[in-house]
Amino acid sequence: MPKIVGVRFKDIGKIYYFSPNDIDFEVGDGVIVETVRGVEFGKVALAVREVDESQLVSPLKPVIRKATEKDFEVAQRNVDKKPDAMKVAKEKIEKHKLNMKLIDCEFTFDNTKVIFYFTSESRVDFRELVKDLASHFRIRIELRQVGIRDEAKLLGGLGPCGRACCCSSCLGDFARVSIKMAKTQGLSLNPGKISGLCGRLMCCLQYENDYYSETYKLMPKINSEIKTPDGKAIVMSNDMLKKIVTAKITLHDGSVEIKQYPLDKIKAKHTLSVDDHDEVSDDLKGILD
Repeated sequence: MPKIVGVRFKDIGKIYYFSPNDIDFEVGDGVIVETVRGVEFGKVALAVREVDESQLVSPLKPVIRKATEKDFEVAQRNVDKKPDAMKVAKEKIEKHKLNMKLIDCEFTFDNTKVIFYFTSESRVDFRELVKDLASHFRIRIELRQVGIRDEAKLLGGLGPCGRACCCSSCLGDFARVSIKMAKTQGLSLNPGKISGLCGRLMCCLQYENDYYSETYKLMPKINSEIKTPDGKAIVMSNDMLKKIVTAKITLHDGSVEIKQYPLDKIKAKHTLSVDDHDEVSDDLKGILD
């Protein structure tokens, strides 16, 4: 089986596979590799290991070498140049009166190109801006428009939970998130409660989705009739974490009693299905991916 080493080019970013080229690497080692953007500096995120060939999408490019102390210094100098480059780019954008928001920039390791990331609600004709920037920096200029989720990943921030956004602190890549996940978990469908800083559905909805999807199928439908140790009852609510059903029982004297039953103590005629969800309301469509 082929050997691979996993490399990240940003602290929190996607892991790319390379051939270790018979070099031993440990997590955290600096490496110099060749990518489609040219020669790049990265850090080992996955130590050398064997993988099945079916997991590889294309032939692996080899690692050129381990990074030296001088390479680390070059990489740091490129990072240090970022604030001044951002300042210059913002001034040029204002000069050309372009409707774009500058988010981030980075210099390639070999210092042959600088990439500027921006967001905009519409297409932007930045040809004159590129010429102006190229004249100032004397290297190749690339302007890359990114989406609103990428903006949140680049800028970071605190989510509704009070912790750093998952996309900027622990997620290497974005996972598919749908409104069905929020419904399955019984969350409020208020866009303000299930949306992240980017205005899209929160990434963390996906974390426990497998558990909720399986448990959801076992729970009885709301307002359906179930058989309990105390007789027939009507389902009022379900607690999927504790697997407890809250039901309403009508006693012989006509009085009503509310009781809770473990899922394994009841028999339901109808259980929930992940396809039982209502259509998505108009106010939620705007936050779907």
